[in-house]
Amino acid sequence: MTTPSISRFPVPALNALPDDIRTRILGVQEKSGFVPNVFLALAYRPDEFRAFFAYNDALMEKDGGLSKTEREMIVVATSAANQCHYCVVSHGAVLRIRAKNPLIADQIANNYRKADITPRQRAMLDFAVKVCLESQKTSPQDFEILRGHGFSDNDIWDIAAIAAFFALSNRMASVTDMRPNDEFYMMGRVPKA
Repeated sequence: MTTPSISRFPVPALNALPDDIRTRILGVQEKSGFVPNVFLALAYRPDEFRAFFAYNDALMEKDGGLSKTEREMIVVATSAANQCHYCVVSHGAVLRIRAKNPLIADQIANNYRKADITPRQRAMLDFAVKVCLESQKTSPQDFEILRGHGFSDNDIWDIAAIAAFFALSNRMASVTDMRPNDEFYMMGRVPKA
């Protein structure tokens, strides 16, 4: 059996990458035990790699009104709406780990409205998916619903920004035919040995 390509575009050799990008990729590999294919696929365009991961980190790694688990819920729900195989699988793995729940990512990816989440999280995902699929229809009523669940204006911005950023990510993953690493499929499903 041949190993499938991880991208339709050339994937640069790790030793051929600029030092900062190679250092980041090796750091991810050390932490996770493998290199997620998104890092290798996007390294094809170094300046865009840097911008992409800077914005990713600004949205996904900061403290705020949204937990890191809720941020991953947004990614999984909107990636499912965009039919992005890579992001549903990879961020589903991260969501399972952050939520300490082996079922949550599958529930959200298949139909977040029936997932075992709080009404607050459902309102968050309703808004995120609306931003994802029909942002032109957002209205003051959407903001009032979110405020009624305790979301601040900064939280609402974060929900929208994560949905919008991952729309870019989803589209690039689809266009490049980015393949999820096999390691993602079992992460967070079974206890570590």
